[in-house]
Amino acid sequence: MKRQKRDKLSRAHSKGYQAGIAGRSKENCPFQAFDARSHWLGGWREATGDRQLGINPR
Repeated sequence: MKRQKRDKLSRAHSKGYQAGIAGRSKENCPFQAFDARSHWLGGWREATGDRQLGINPR
């Protein structure tokens, strides 16, 4: 069970990172659960920081 939960949160972070790199707003977060939402926003923040630095993961 813990492995599955960790995978969900990791996926939420990844999706948030992808949204941030694409330049989407943080209000577009699709998650309602606190844990998943906070991981998504963490990925989004990381991506927006990377974009400002000029890092492009493509």
